[in-house]
Amino acid sequence: MDNNAIGSHVDATENTLRNNVAQVMQQYFANLKGEEPRNVYDFFLEEIEEPLLQIVMRETRNNQSEAARMLGVSRGTLRSMLKKYGLL
Repeated sequence: MDNNAIGSHVDATENTLRNNVAQVMQQYFANLKGEEPRNVYDFFLEEIEEPLLQIVMRETRNNQSEAARMLGVSRGTLRSMLKKYGLL
């Protein structure tokens, strides 16, 4: 399978982040029941961003400098993200 594309087939035997996201997206589209999808990018980004931040902050024992380095963002950006989700 092309690593740059999400095909209609996902190998469920491979437990990778890519496959998990692909499976969730396929379920999301299957469950729309005729509704037109809107703002899918923002919706999915918000769905994964909060738990990502929670886990990174837990792993770094709430060390914002370390968490920012781990995520590859500035400390100011991290603080903005944490504030958005009430995680400060």
